[in-house]
Amino acid sequence: MTLSPNRVEIDLSALAHNLDQVKKLVGTGTRIMGIVKSDAYGHGAVPVSRRLEQNGIDCLGVSHLHEALELRGNGIRAPVIILSGIHTREQAHEVIDKRLTPVIYDVASARILAEECVGTGKTVNIHLKVDTGMGRLGVADSDLGPFIRQIKALKALRIEGFMSHLSSADEPTGDYTEGQIRKFRKAIELGRSMGLALPLNNLANSAGIIAHRSAHFDLVRPGIVLYGGLPSPEFRNPPVLRPVMTFKGRILQIRDLPDHTPVSYSRTYYTEGRRKIAVLSAGYANGLLRSLSNRGKVLIGNRKVNIVGRVCMNLVMADISDIDNVGPGSEAVFLGLQGGETINGDHMARWGNTISYEVFCSIGQRNPREYIQ
Repeated sequence: MTLSPNRVEIDLSALAHNLDQVKKLVGTGTRIMGIVKSDAYGHGAVPVSRRLEQNGIDCLGVSHLHEALELRGNGIRAPVIILSGIHTREQAHEVIDKRLTPVIYDVASARILAEECVGTGKTVNIHLKVDTGMGRLGVADSDLGPFIRQIKALKALRIEGFMSHLSSADEPTGDYTEGQIRKFRKAIELGRSMGLALPLNNLANSAGIIAHRSAHFDLVRPGIVLYGGLPSPEFRNPPVLRPVMTFKGRILQIRDLPDHTPVSYSRTYYTEGRRKIAVLSAGYANGLLRSLSNRGKVLIGNRKVNIVGRVCMNLVMADISDIDNVGPGSEAVFLGLQGGETINGDHMARWGNTISYEVFCSIGQRNPREYIQ
């Protein structure tokens, strides 16, 4: 039981449903890496990983070593890929000891890992990161041949596959993405011509999984779709997904305000006529985007009502002038289902001019979470 008026509910059965949708999209010949970085996008890395493991996930993806160690420390046994790699001997030791798979994109960190392997007599699986057009982590295609030769010389490292990342797979036109796919395919051809087996090449994020079948290769990396969100609010032809996260608060007070009364900071909203305004229990400290001010909505009394005035640190106001069956203590749903109405992460992202990734991370990491099996 929580004493907070706000709570986040995580529906793990919805998570399992969304994983099944990914399995249908990629078929039986492609493996799946569940992305659980950033505390599983605010959903809770350990319980999410545990459920994904129970439902047959092939491996898990985290950003940094400490996230991988949290999973291992809580009994998660599935292969864990560290997407941002490692850089120190201490990190290399943990990778070897905990049977983790780092992504490699520079020779220096590869050598540190190989030297630590020699000291223990063990070998480590790695993925090589190729930059096909993201302009972020990775090895340029012009440098890939010499890079492969240097990594191959480190006998303690086993290259499982190449990895790259799609920058624009959520755009309506796919020309740039198709160019990235072609570059990635050429990188794999080069690697195999140099004697690498490369059984686990992976490129497709959620958008690539849905919109670009040729990007699937051997392994895909769903993130946002596992949690019931879309790669962008306007994404076309999505699979049938179920939202995993619900965020609820309470009405603290109802105010009857006369005409032309300002509400909240900077007087960005004035009542037009007499209005009934509900003061709600959450604000931007609880993950509600400040950009929802005068733009977002909330579910109260089984209806969508407008957020009015600036979102405050711990409070937000809503116009409930047309609702009679609520009072202090009544439920307010910021994200989720109430009656026959729904607000999902993509709705909130559209109102707040962002993406559902930010919505989930902001809300999920700042409120007590309850898990529904």
